[in-house]
Amino acid sequence: MIESPTVVLVPGLRDHVEDHWQTHLEKKLDKVRSVPPLEQNKLSRQARVAALDEVLTDISGPVVLVAHSAGVMITVQWAREHSRPIAGALLVTPPDFDFPLAGPYPTPEELDRNGWMPIPRQRLPFPSTVAASRNDPLAGYRRVAGLAEGWGSQLLDLGEVGHLNPAAGYGYWPLAEELVQDLVESSMVDQ
Repeated sequence: MIESPTVVLVPGLRDHVEDHWQTHLEKKLDKVRSVPPLEQNKLSRQARVAALDEVLTDISGPVVLVAHSAGVMITVQWAREHSRPIAGALLVTPPDFDFPLAGPYPTPEELDRNGWMPIPRQRLPFPSTVAASRNDPLAGYRRVAGLAEGWGSQLLDLGEVGHLNPAAGYGYWPLAEELVQDLVESSMVDQ
């Protein structure tokens, strides 16, 4: 019997936001886990990667990762350090940590001090799709396309959706369900 994968949600640095598309997605899926918010060391890359690894260690079957923003960076950093099989990943609007981020986000120096630099650019050991925005204030489209190429990811142009978060007008995002379903179905065919 083919086992359906568990979907693991990897939020960004702001952790869980009530009207975020990941939060809505979590309520709609049956077999889903979410990386919990950190209580301390909130900016530590190592702590964030360890939190993802802890969730993955508790899952015995196949896994599909769904990451947003800095959650994408957590995911690619995790892939660099760990070897657990992953059926596929949806990597949505990754930030560009090489340049200062707009708004109340950490500076490149803070990110570097907390282990986020350099951004891994090697091929991911699992199939992945990078969903990119044409007007994301946290990353230029061409830079994200370059990351997707380095990671060996399929690039999905979402058009002008900002950072695809509540501040950009996105709570519930129906396309997320379709994209995750495609990854789940694809992973079940590959078993």
